[in-house]
Amino acid sequence: MNYFVFLEALANKILYYKLLSSILERKLANKKIIIGTRGSKLALWQAEWIKSELLKLNPGLTIELNKIKTTGDKILDVPLAKVGGKGLFVKEIEEALLSGEADLAVHSMKDVPTDFPKGLHLAVICKREDPRDAFISQVKSFKDLPNGATVGTSSLRRSCQLLSIRPDLKIVQLRGNLDTRLRKLDEGQFDAIVLAAAGVKRLGWANRITETIAPEISLPAIGQGAIGIECRIDDEFINKLIAPLNHDETSICVRAERACLKKLEGGCQVPIAAHAVLAGDKLSMNGLVGSVSGDRIIKSHIEGKAKDAESLGLKLAEDLLSKGAKKILDEVYGKDIRPINGEIAS
Repeated sequence: MNYFVFLEALANKILYYKLLSSILERKLANKKIIIGTRGSKLALWQAEWIKSELLKLNPGLTIELNKIKTTGDKILDVPLAKVGGKGLFVKEIEEALLSGEADLAVHSMKDVPTDFPKGLHLAVICKREDPRDAFISQVKSFKDLPNGATVGTSSLRRSCQLLSIRPDLKIVQLRGNLDTRLRKLDEGQFDAIVLAAAGVKRLGWANRITETIAPEISLPAIGQGAIGIECRIDDEFINKLIAPLNHDETSICVRAERACLKKLEGGCQVPIAAHAVLAGDKLSMNGLVGSVSGDRIIKSHIEGKAKDAESLGLKLAEDLLSKGAKKILDEVYGKDIRPINGEIAS
């Protein structure tokens, strides 16, 4: 008799959960989610990817994209280091989150400042693509570039590292979307360009990559290759909805890198690099601060437990500062940037 009572209770419980699931599906069907994103091809690819992942988990959702032009998108004729400030590619999207014009925002993690407006937070960091830089050229490798070759990049981080190895290179300002940058290379405006490998691969242009540059030559930017999702702290529905997209290993590594960046008070437009790798419960991380001209490069390395990721990032930054990084960063933050052989700092 007890056996039949148990079966009846089990059947009722299954029916209850089916009913709950049905109610949730109906709620989802009536809920429109708006994703805030920049309008570039890469940004839209990333937003569409998040949309597709959410729809796989919640087929009843209605999701729309809100394309937003940021300060960084509007100012294309000035080097980022000269524009100044932080959040050049996220500020307007964050304003949309706060005003309710977007429910979540999809960012390239290397563009995300370490501080957030009140009421917003970084809820999810997705699995990382290739974090390295990509060398794209008709020349077969970076080391084979001829003397005085013209290299296009908008990144002080990249330029300082490349110039530290090849001071003969002419580094020239290169802004715009990925397709624009590739077109300028094809038109012969540059001998080579250097881009984030992740973006090139995501847009299906991996065949254009001549060489992926080893981190020993060009240490990646903080968060490079990872996609982050920002949302309102008090929006319980959205926080629960996007939580399954978080990738623990990537999140640990990127949060360690961002802790280093926060201590250095840096943004995406300054010559700071940090890259963390997780093997089991062991985190190893390299960091770098360089002068704009590449004549001074300060490096540091740290290892420790994954659970101490953010404190390891802080310690890495402190070591860089103790070795003289502050003087270099003061030059950049104070806009005391000496001209180099191209236009990146002119």
